Amino acid sequence: MQKIEKSKPDSAALDQINRFTRRALTADEVYTFSVILCDNEVDRDGERFTVEALQKLAELFVGKTGIFDHHASGKNQTARIYAAAIVVDESRRTSQGEPYTALKAEAYLLRNEGNAALIADIDGGIKKEVSVSCSMSGRHCSVCGADLYHDGCSHRTGEMVDGKLCHVVLSEPTDAYEFSFVAIPAQPRAGVTKAASTLPDIEKALAASDEVTLTRAVCEELTRKAAAGESYQKKLRADAVRLSHTLLPELSGTLADRIVSRLDVEELEAFNAALQKRASRPLCRPQTAAGSADDFDSSVYQI
Repeated sequence: MQKIEKSKPDSAALDQINRFTRRALTADEVYTFSVILCDNEVDRDGERFTVEALQKLAELFVGKTGIFDHHASGKNQTARIYAAAIVVDESRRTSQGEPYTALKAEAYLLRNEGNAALIADIDGGIKKEVSVSCSMSGRHCSVCGADLYHDGCSHRTGEMVDGKLCHVVLSEPTDAYEFSFVAIPAQPRAGVTKAASTLPDIEKALAASDEVTLTRAVCEELTRKAAAGESYQKKLRADAVRLSHTLLPELSGTLADRIVSRLDVEELEAFNAALQKRASRPLCRPQTAAGSADDFDSSVYQI
């Protein structure tokens, strides 16, 4: 299982965290992790959040606590959400044909002796699955739209009606209470997201999941490599244009620029290698009818 990177907050995240603390914490005192709270897919209980409900919940869950098994006891409090936002994957569609949309939260807990075991469990993928507790004022039948709080209907959750799965549509959230680490969440995809701590980890994590959280160190490394790659590609293009002007004078400068601008790094390397190979060939004297040196026109050559 992909290891979850022990994460320290950057200055912006630390500012958000310190809104909820009595004294200002330092980055070394805090452990942060990302967690998918819920999404717009039909869950194991036959219920589905609307996208609008998820957007409202993103506001309501900021500042809410993280506990275990929805047991409302102060001694159960372990974490707190300091930021939340909606993430959309347009490449995926839910069973209802919508773009996959999830509520992703950023949570923190203290790095202390009491939380050491929990941090180890999160890193090791033991504490991963989560469930949310919230209040929804809208519960409607997906088939007929009946208000299930007041009217009810004859449709049964889980049944197929005219080729459509009957389920409960949850809307209009009024409050968010907490999120809990649980063994079996109602929403299969709800849980702590994975963080890649090295570049090779990224490919492995992506092979196992559509969502990967990158550590700050990896983001900085990717930024450096991207800058270096852009610089290298720029040099390759300049070399290609220069060689094209020398070896292919028939091409206008504008045309050469347009050609090389469309090539990626691998193509530029191959193009430049071919031009350099051509430039290294000796000039061949053309054969004249008489075959004499006097008949040779120095302005004409073959490559």
